[in-house]
Amino acid sequence: MALINPGSLYVVATPLGNRDDITLRALNVLRDVDLIAAEDTRKTRGFLALHEIKNNLISCHEHNEAERTPALIAKLQQGVSIALVSNAGTPTVSDPGYRLIEAALDNHLSVIPVPGVSAATAALSVAGLPTDSFIFAGFSAKKKAKRLRQLNELASESRTLIFYESPRRILALLNEIMEVMGDRRGVLAREMTKLYEEFIRGRLSEIIERLRDRQDIKGECTLLISGNERDRDEAWPEVRQQIEAAVTAGENSVSAIARDIAATSGIAKNKIYAAALKISKELDSG
Repeated sequence: MALINPGSLYVVATPLGNRDDITLRALNVLRDVDLIAAEDTRKTRGFLALHEIKNNLISCHEHNEAERTPALIAKLQQGVSIALVSNAGTPTVSDPGYRLIEAALDNHLSVIPVPGVSAATAALSVAGLPTDSFIFAGFSAKKKAKRLRQLNELASESRTLIFYESPRRILALLNEIMEVMGDRRGVLAREMTKLYEEFIRGRLSEIIERLRDRQDIKGECTLLISGNERDRDEAWPEVRQQIEAAVTAGENSVSAIARDIAATSGIAKNKIYAAALKISKELDSG
């Protein structure tokens, strides 16, 4: 039995796949609140049935959240307790719920976390990459130009990078990250906690190679990339010599030089491109 505060919004984490990955507190809250706002009521109702819980549900997903929020806020103001859940993991972490929580806080209502599973932290805990500091990038932009801008902005980061991506776009994202950031260490977590759970570890080129021949890639993907390990003062002189040699040889364009050296050095492509362009102009003027 949970002690439920009237007029409070509970943000409840639910399992990624394995139904047992749920806290006792979360089950009690889902049982005892007045209403559950769910990303997909059918999925949530099925999950609740597994734990013999019956409750009132209302949909709250990315397509109706803006419309649904005023009515939910009104219910909270009337003293109704509401639990917010997504299809899997922690609500609002690349899932719906931000608008509702923002509106609740703007109206001085109580918002209470009921913590549990998150794909980002689950993957990070077993990745074998630095965990002391990381950046959660979520889903990358759908338009390629904007996506490449995002990747270039992240290229110089020394912290571990975490992305979410759909299975149909994961290969494209991997190739773009390798082009922009170089052949870094990475981990692809797929179908976590489910029957076909898989972790693919290695250089990005190795992960791409393992995925390339598959007829189909299934399940939501969490991709972790090592931070920029070589973009430091002590590494730059050696890389600059490579750039100078490549520009002087004149066999490739500045863009191709930047792409090739970024892939082998791990230094951001945009930094190499800027240096190669500067050297090229100096040679032309000299």
